[in-house]
Amino acid sequence: MIYPKIALAQSIIEICAAKGIDNIIISPGSRNAPLTIGFAQNPNFKCYSIADERCAAFFALGIAQQTQKPTAVVCTSGSALLNYYPAVAEAFYSQIPLIVISADRPQSKIDIGDGQTIRQENVFLNHSVFNANLTEEASVENDLKINKAIETAILQKGPAHINAPFEEPLYETVSELSVEPKITNSEENLGTKIIEDEAEIVSIWNTSKRKLILIGGINEANSVDKEILENFAKDPSIVVLTETTSNLHHPSFINSIDSLITPFDDSDFKELEPEVLITFGGMIVSKRIKAFLRKYKPVHHWHIDTLRAYDTFNALSKHIVMEPDDFFKELLPKTEFVSSKYFSKIDKIYDLRKIKKEEYLRKITFSDFKVFEKVIGSLPKNTQLQISNSSAIRYAQLIEIDPSIEVYCNRGTSGIDGSTSTAVGAAVASDKQAVFITGDISFLYDSNALWNAYIPKNFKIIVINNGGGGIFRILPGHEEKPVFNTYFETSHQLTAEHLAKMYHCNYFKANDLATLDKNIELLYSSNEAPGILEIFTPTLENDVILKQYFKELV
Repeated sequence: MIYPKIALAQSIIEICAAKGIDNIIISPGSRNAPLTIGFAQNPNFKCYSIADERCAAFFALGIAQQTQKPTAVVCTSGSALLNYYPAVAEAFYSQIPLIVISADRPQSKIDIGDGQTIRQENVFLNHSVFNANLTEEASVENDLKINKAIETAILQKGPAHINAPFEEPLYETVSELSVEPKITNSEENLGTKIIEDEAEIVSIWNTSKRKLILIGGINEANSVDKEILENFAKDPSIVVLTETTSNLHHPSFINSIDSLITPFDDSDFKELEPEVLITFGGMIVSKRIKAFLRKYKPVHHWHIDTLRAYDTFNALSKHIVMEPDDFFKELLPKTEFVSSKYFSKIDKIYDLRKIKKEEYLRKITFSDFKVFEKVIGSLPKNTQLQISNSSAIRYAQLIEIDPSIEVYCNRGTSGIDGSTSTAVGAAVASDKQAVFITGDISFLYDSNALWNAYIPKNFKIIVINNGGGGIFRILPGHEEKPVFNTYFETSHQLTAEHLAKMYHCNYFKANDLATLDKNIELLYSSNEAPGILEIFTPTLENDVILKQYFKELV
C-alpha cells in the first residue's frame, strides 16, 4: 500500500474507511494531493475524478441519495471549495449525508496574498450539520473532530465539512502508516419509538372527521408499510395527497394535487379544509396546496420526522420525532374509523377531474403538456426517474406515473443548478434504468455534468426545449416584452446536438408527435452510449395550453 506522507491526510483517510465511506469524488488540484493519493490508491474506496467542483458535489449528492450513505467530495484550496455550496445547501434541506473534505493552506498563509487562498473555515456554517476545522498536525483532537463530522452527517442526514491544512511538500508517499487514528463509535439516533402525548393524539384522531395527510418527497421507496396505506384508504375521514416524489402509491390517493384544487372556489376549499393536517416527507412542490393550507389553516398540524419540522403552513402544532412508519404502526391499532363524508366528497371531485384531464389531453396540440404525457407514459417499468426543477417537475405532477417507477428531484432548494449532475450520480449508484427529464435551461446550465467518464451507457436524458425558461410564462406577471424575454425567460436558439456529439452521446430530436413516437423508441433501444432526446415544443403556445387545462377541469 502507498500512503501520503502527511500524517493528517492519513488520519482523514483511515477514519473515512473505518466509518464505511466508500464513494469518494475527487476534483483535481495540487493542495489536495495528499488526500487524492491516499484515497485513490486504497482499495477500500471507489474514487471518481470530476473536474468541475459544482458538478462533482451534485454527482456525490446523487450517489448518497441512492445509497442512503454519506458520500465524500474532495477538493483543493481556494474558490474550488465555494463551488460545492449549491449541493451543500441542497443536501442540508433534502437531508442527504455529504462529507466535504477541503484541503487548505496553513493558517499562516491565509490573508497574506498567497494564491488559491481564501477563508475556508466554517464557510458552510449556515447550511451544514458540523464543521471540523483541523490543525496542521495529526492529533487526537483532530481525530475526534473528523469522527464527529462523519457521525453527525450520518445521524443528522446532512452535509459536514472537514477543512484540512497541508504544507508543502504535498506529493511525498510512504509505504507504512505513521498514525493510528482514534475511531469513535456513536449511538445511532433513530428517533423515539414511543408516541409522546399519545392519549391526546389518539383522542384528536378519533374525533376528527376531516384528516388530511400530505406526503412530500421521500428518497426511499416503500418507506411506509402497505397495511398502513390500506388503512388510510379505508378510513372515510382521511384524504391522502401525494406528491410525485413521495414514491408512495394507492389507487385512492390523490396524486395530482394541482389538478384537484386549482379550480376550487371558496366553498370547495371549505369542503377540503382539514381539522387535522398530518405531513411527512420532504419539501412540497405544489404552490397551490401551500397557499390553501396557509389560508384555511388546520386546527392541528402534526409533522412526522426524526430530525426537523418546518412550519410551512404557519400552523405547526406538534413535531412527532419518529419515522412515519413507526408512528402509524404505533398509532393506528389504537384508533377507530369515524363516520365522515370527507373522503367520498373529495374523491368524487377528483374522479371527475381525471375524466376531464383525459378529455383535454386527447384534444390538445403538440406542446409541453402533451409531451410530458407521452414521455412519462413511455417510461419502462421499474425505471429510476430523475426530474429537473421549474416547469419540468410541475408538469410531471399532473401526469399519472406507474407505481413501479421511483421519482426523484432536488427539492431541498429547488434549484436548477445541479439537476443533471445529480441524475448522473444517482444513475451510477443504481442498477436500474435511469432516465432524466429536464428543461432546456436546466440542461444548459449544468452541461458540465456530462464531462465525466462514469455515465452509464443506458442513461437517457430527455430535454424539453421550449426556447427558454417556460416556468416564467406560467407564473403571474408574464408579458410578451423584450425585458421579459431577455431577463426572465432567457430566450435562446441553442440545442443539445453539439453537446451530445462532444460528449459522445447518441442524439435524437423530435418536434411533433410522429417524430416523438419514432425517436423515443430509438432512445430506449440504443444502449451503446448514453442517449439524449431533445423535444422542441412551441414557446408561445405552451403556457396557453396549460392555463386552459385548469379552466376545463370544472
